[in-house]
Amino acid sequence: MKFFVDTADIAAIKELNDLGMVDGVTTNPSLILKSGRAIAEVTAEICALVEGPVSAEVVAEKAEDMIAEGRHLAKIADNVCVKVPLTWDGLKACRVLTDEGRKVNVTLCFSSAQALLAAKAGATFISPFIGRLDDIHLEGMDLISDIREIYDNYGFETEILAASIRTVNHIVDAARIGADVITAPPSIIKSMITHPLTDKGLAQFDADWKQTGQKIL
Repeated sequence: MKFFVDTADIAAIKELNDLGMVDGVTTNPSLILKSGRAIAEVTAEICALVEGPVSAEVVAEKAEDMIAEGRHLAKIADNVCVKVPLTWDGLKACRVLTDEGRKVNVTLCFSSAQALLAAKAGATFISPFIGRLDDIHLEGMDLISDIREIYDNYGFETEILAASIRTVNHIVDAARIGADVITAPPSIIKSMITHPLTDKGLAQFDADWKQTGQKIL
């Protein structure tokens, strides 16, 4: 499974990237706002730091404007992946940009029917939003499972990018189902290391070692 980091925080990306934990990055207008920086500037810096795809999102509503914005964003770096919304105009833009050889991430997916359309339109990635479905008392992980089955049935090459990750269990469940990618905030990825029995074991080892009175160095 590939790990994308859902942030525009350069320091957070670098910390995880240095550990080999970053296969790509996703950003959106909200994350750009939080960064307090110009989209071109922060996207260029992320692209220089990370080898994998870096999703930069268009904000236009009409297909022709999305295409123009997508082409502009793609000029920032070779590893920019243009992110478009799952609307008819977004799919039109996806088709054009994909045919031009650009990577496209179709975002805000909430149904398997939408995911099927995105694959037909040539999307590189489809981004189903797990957490937001959970918020309205639907099983977000069921959507990942349904899309996996549909894509496997027909050999679609579009990668399932599980988004709106809220918990470590979301990551584990998505991996079990076979999502190709997850994108999560740095805090969620880092929390994967935590387990109370690990902490308890380390505390016991530390207490016992002190009793030996020894030093390694």
